[in-house]
Order: sequence, then structure tokens, then C-alpha cells
Amino acid sequence: MRALVAAAIGLAAALAIVLTVSAIGGPEGSTSPKPLLTTVPTAPGAIPPGK
Repeated sequence: MRALVAAAIGLAAALAIVLTVSAIGGPEGSTSPKPLLTTVPTAPGAIPPGK
């Protein structure tokens, strides 16, 4: 029975947080027009390209 009450309280708290955040709304802003330039690290023990 305690587990059921705890689950109900947790569900109610999560629902309250979701409703509060959605009522406040997201932050204003826009995305950057520049793409992110990322590099993928080589795997450990791999031979680097060009060698």
C-alpha cells in the first residue's frame, strides 16, 4: 500500500512540474544559423589517417 501511495505522489508531482513548465512556456530565442562543426575522435589503438 505504501508503494502505491508513493507512486501516486510521484506521479502527481511529475504532472504538476510538467503543467507548471508548460504554463510558463519555453525561453525566447532562436537557433544559430551556423552549423556546429564537430570532429569524431579516433578509436583507441586506431592508426591515424595518413600514416
